[in-house]
Amino acid sequence: MKTETDQLLGSESIGRLMRKYAIPCIISLLVGALYNIVDQIFIANADYLGSYGNAANTVVFPLTVIALAIAVMIGDGCCAFVSLSLGRKAADEGRKSVGNSVVLILGSGIVLCGIYLLFADPILALFGGTVNNETFQCSKEYFFWITLGIPFYMFGQAMNPIIRADGAPKFAMISTLLGAVINIILDPVLIFLFRWGMMGAAVATVIGQIATAALALWYLGNMKLTRPSGKDFRLDQHIVKKTLTLGVTSLLSQISLVAAMAAINNMIRKYGARDAVFGQEQYAQIPMAVLGIVMKFFQIVISIVVGMAAGCIPIAGYNMGAGLKSRVRSLFSWLLITEAAVGVAAFLVVEIFPGQLISVFGAANESVYYTTFALKAFRVYLCMIPFACVNKACFIFLQAMGKAAASTMLSMVREIVFGVGFALLLPVFWGLDGVLYSMPLSDILTFGIAVVLIVKTYRELDTEKTTIAVSPIAF
Repeated sequence: MKTETDQLLGSESIGRLMRKYAIPCIISLLVGALYNIVDQIFIANADYLGSYGNAANTVVFPLTVIALAIAVMIGDGCCAFVSLSLGRKAADEGRKSVGNSVVLILGSGIVLCGIYLLFADPILALFGGTVNNETFQCSKEYFFWITLGIPFYMFGQAMNPIIRADGAPKFAMISTLLGAVINIILDPVLIFLFRWGMMGAAVATVIGQIATAALALWYLGNMKLTRPSGKDFRLDQHIVKKTLTLGVTSLLSQISLVAAMAAINNMIRKYGARDAVFGQEQYAQIPMAVLGIVMKFFQIVISIVVGMAAGCIPIAGYNMGAGLKSRVRSLFSWLLITEAAVGVAAFLVVEIFPGQLISVFGAANESVYYTTFALKAFRVYLCMIPFACVNKACFIFLQAMGKAAASTMLSMVREIVFGVGFALLLPVFWGLDGVLYSMPLSDILTFGIAVVLIVKTYRELDTEKTTIAVSPIAF
């Protein structure tokens, strides 16, 4: 039986579908990004934390991304599997994927939490936490409390795309928004009023994550299209393999980002120690704190980019499953255009207004060396951000079409071969500046490969075999 959601995905105008699915997804990801960003803003403006707390936040950030990587692998994979299943009129497989995904995310969240608690010190050292003693102590405090919330964080993040695939993007947005609002309210109370420092920032975040997880759990029991029954929670090797295969690009894009951040943090620590200014103990944490701020702005932009692309996964997946390739082609065109526009807008902001961006993160309380390095970092590190936006859209859209191999290859080349490789190589010749050059160079080279895959994808989508009428594009 064809549901209203099926009819919309297969016949509604592409523009309206993009608005319905992408906008809530963008808001959800932006709100999710605010957890760490808001923490860093309040930490930076607390006079008793400052750049030490900022640097600690930068150290812990990639460790939260590892949790997110596992969560989105399961959640995005399930989202793509469910969408393809609904397109093939195989809702029973979609329900089984949801049940299996819930089991996987709960188990992996508990395991990762245990690993983090057992090996906290060496893990923090691996990500550059030993740049100086003050930064290390702040990192340990923040990391401990953040780790306690890992299972809730992962469950909420994994359920978000699953809820979108079930036809409720607004609910997915609201559940994430609730947690972020709680975090924003509690951060200033715990950091400034109670003066709990890094612990306060982390506790505010965890409470928000618990609220999001609670709403996701409620929705799981009230799903519209793919509510699992008891038998669907029994792990099925075929379903698990297919779900994880579809989500592996999301995992690798996040994990490879972690590898790149680990390389960058360690190069900052190594070559900062050789710098005339940042080699001094009182300034050693500045480069790491600044790069963390630059990455937070980048995270905001990428949240918009990924939100648009991920919001299109149910649309692309359903229409590919139904054989409506011309609709997928139209969707891909609009996605590339809008992603490029976001990139150009972000480029103008970082090149024209870097001072204003820095001021949000407590630059007034820091030395002139902090401000000078931050201005340079914004303008150099993100100068090719339009290419980065198009690259990311290409990763995700290929995944939505079921092309996991091509998507994974492009993601791995960008983040591991180029991202990690240049982060390790360029500082050998240009010191700290080499770290800054690694990002734009990686994006330029990746864009060249992405163009080849984009052209190939268009050619494949020109081979429409279905005779089903396609509605015109309208916004």
